[in-house]
Amino acid sequence: MGAIFNVFPLILIPVLMYNIWAFGRTATGTTAADVRGLLERKMFGVPMASSEVSVATGTSVPVEWAVTGGDFLVLVSLLLLFVELLKSTSTGTAAIFNHALSMLVFIICLVEFLLHPAFATSVFFMILIMSLLDVLAGVVVTIVSARRDVEFDRGG
Repeated sequence: MGAIFNVFPLILIPVLMYNIWAFGRTATGTTAADVRGLLERKMFGVPMASSEVSVATGTSVPVEWAVTGGDFLVLVSLLLLFVELLKSTSTGTAAIFNHALSMLVFIICLVEFLLHPAFATSVFFMILIMSLLDVLAGVVVTIVSARRDVEFDRGG
């Protein structure tokens, strides 16, 4: 089970969530503009300790933090990117497969972002950049660790 965890690129989870959501909506006849608008719809609100003064009444009004579907998806993506960055420090065959699959996820994200109107959102662009960072972190860490593994005897 641990080997599958090391090979599977976790950034694929938010990409799949967005794909299921976007393609599911567009398959039912919803336009791409409606799909993009749904990302901005409020999922829930969190009351904050601060308040602001209402201009109309002059009274203190509590402030609420509105969390949208797009905000939630970006938060999930950031948490999974953190785990992916921790996984990128490992070396071995599983890590190489993970880097290859992460590159494939990035390519798929890039194609979707460029070619499908439902994916032309800031939320998906941030997921695209996170998948790129996953690829770059994996490659850079692998190169640095491989360079440290190779030792040359320079002494006489």
